[in-house]
Amino acid sequence: MGADDHAVLDGMFRKHNGWLTRWLGVQRWTVSSAEDLASDVFVALMTMPNLGAIREPRAMMTTVARRLICDARRRDDLRRSYEAELAALPEALEISAEERLVVVQALQAIDAMLATLSDKARRAFLLSQVEGAAYADIAAELGVSVSMVRKYVAQGLRATYLATAQQG
Repeated sequence: MGADDHAVLDGMFRKHNGWLTRWLGVQRWTVSSAEDLASDVFVALMTMPNLGAIREPRAMMTTVARRLICDARRRDDLRRSYEAELAALPEALEISAEERLVVVQALQAIDAMLATLSDKARRAFLLSQVEGAAYADIAAELGVSVSMVRKYVAQGLRATYLATAQQG
């Protein structure tokens, strides 16, 4: 992040943080406190190149906030689903809180990795790797060529490799 972007971000924060926090505070679909989410929005903005090119900062901030909320909801849904499955297990198969945390974090990492793929790439990757479906069958189901299925699966494998390397 260059000095110009620091100045732009500082100006955006000073000018719009109060508005963003109030806007988030009245939204019913938020998943965390308005202040925490506003901070997360500015952290996400820090990673964006060329902040000075943003013409509508409030529109950008609301878009980033909505994406963060969707990600948090997806993680929360995943956690609830996992906990519901755990609750259905017999007592003899229950796992410790530490093991549960490791599994939830792994599921969240997998979910985040899959979210980087397009819908077709995600479906092709899961059909191939989880279901063991043949590329020809996947191609027929998705309405694409076998070579496109190969590309989709390669994208999934690349995303898996990158996610693994980041945790590394």
